[in-house]
Order: sequence, then C-alpha cells, then structure tokens
Amino acid sequence: MDVVEYFLAVGEAVVNGARDRPTVMRRFPDGINGEAFYQKRVPKARPEWLQTVRITFPSGREADELVMADVAHLIWMANLASLELHPWPVRKNDVDHPDELRIDLDPTPRIPFASVRKVALVCRDLLEELGMRGFPKTSGKRGIHILVRIEPRWEFPDVRRAALAFGREIVRRTDLATTAWWKEERRGVFVDYNQNARDRTVASAYSIRPVEAATVSFPIRWDEVEDVHPKQFRIDTVPKLVSELGDALEGIDDHPGSLETLLEWNERDESKGLEDAPWPVHHPKMPGEPTRVAPSRAKRPR
Repeated sequence: MDVVEYFLAVGEAVVNGARDRPTVMRRFPDGINGEAFYQKRVPKARPEWLQTVRITFPSGREADELVMADVAHLIWMANLASLELHPWPVRKNDVDHPDELRIDLDPTPRIPFASVRKVALVCRDLLEELGMRGFPKTSGKRGIHILVRIEPRWEFPDVRRAALAFGREIVRRTDLATTAWWKEERRGVFVDYNQNARDRTVASAYSIRPVEAATVSFPIRWDEVEDVHPKQFRIDTVPKLVSELGDALEGIDDHPGSLETLLEWNERDESKGLEDAPWPVHHPKMPGEPTRVAPSRAKRPR
C-alpha cells in the first residue's frame, strides 16, 4: 500500500515522463530481498481498458507490451508489486523511431558520486553546443541519467551510433569518463551508449529502486547537479518535493533535437579507423561490430 500511495501522490509526474510509451515492469512480488523479474508481456488476464502495443525484440519475436497511458495504468502496475518502470524511448504510434536519446552515466566500483556529477556537467555543455537540451535525473542508485528529446527521424541503430559518438566526445573532454564496454577495461564513469539499442531501457523518472532506503530516480534541474546526492530522494520525501517544486521534466517534449551532428561525428570516427563498439549480448552480430568477447577471455588459448 505504501507503493500505491506513493505512485498516487506523484502519478501525474510519472505519466508525464513515460506517457504513451511501451513499458516493461520490474516486479518484486516477494519484496526487494526476494526474487525479482522483468515482465515485458502483459498477462492475458488483464482489465479491458488496459492499453497495449505490439513491439519487436532484436530476436525478431513480438509481444504486446503495456502502454503508460494514465495514472490508472500506473496504479495497476504498482498493485502487481512493480517498483520500477522501464519505458522504451518510443511512443505507441511509432515504435521503431525513438524520440529520446538516453545518456546513462554509470560509475565503476569505488568511483565517488562526485565524479558522476562532474561528467554530467560536461554532458550538459556538450548538449548545449549541439543545440540540444538535456533533462537530468538521479538513477536512484549510484548514477545519473540525462534524457534528451530528439526528432523521431532515426531508427534504433542510428540513435545508438549517435550515443556512441556522444560518449566518445565526452571521453575526449574529461579523463573521468569511459565508453569501454567490457567491465575489466572500464575506469571512471561509464557512458553506456548501448542503453539506446532496441529493447534496452533505464528506470523511468520516479521509479522506486530496490534498496533498503527506498530511493527514487528523481528529476533535478541543472543548477542542482553540483550538490545533489541520490539518498535525498526517497518515497517518503519525493511527494512533498514534487508538490512544492513541481516536476523538473515539465516541458521536456518542447525541445526535440537533431542527431545529424552526432551521426557526422560517428562517420568521422569510422573514417579514422575507430571501429564500432560491442552491442548487447541479446542482439545478433551487427555489421562492423568488433569481436564480442572480453579481452581477457580472447587471449586464452583454445
């Protein structure tokens, strides 16, 4: 009931960030210490009013996935012990052309949150140079997500290429960041470009994270980034913050940007011999992709 009441209190803000998007539920029927699972397909036994949309996975298989249509849909999910919402970066009317670029800043072990904040501010400056507007939020754990509305002109592979070009430019600007896919090679804050591949998602704004403190992925404004800490935002503090400060994602749909410059940078990098980076394991082998094997394993004799 605490979860339901929390989502009722912030429901309009939750829907504002995920409206009309296919949404994966992450369910915790036995609590955060029990077994959790991601549910992509809506159950057959469901209310008649529940909205769904047909989506296609990288394997080519299809499924009917829940659409975040209104607060009633949100509460239906909460009643199934879904703490986290994982919306796709597309809308139900066009599930193959993302309208959101996602910059996921994920610190490697022992990297302080202060480093994540510094990299986020470098991302802000680069986005401004590109004529794009980013909307930051805490991940609710150790990272920061930056949501960027884009024109729905490109398919998933191009959006991912743009995210990779963005991440590589961030690495050029600060030694605190990395785009190394293999964990054994990562140092600092990982800019996870693959979160923009098909069927990859991040926890949406106001999702509850499965930790003892019940922290929330909370949207913030850029002038708050320098001093923010994720433990400030919990299910017992966020409703009052939203009531007093409003939703920091308000107006996000009014600023769609273009990926043209980032895609030009990607072509420039490739022309200089910088190959593509590894894709997620559930994707088929992609053209131009390097060997999808961790360096330490590749060196072992057969």
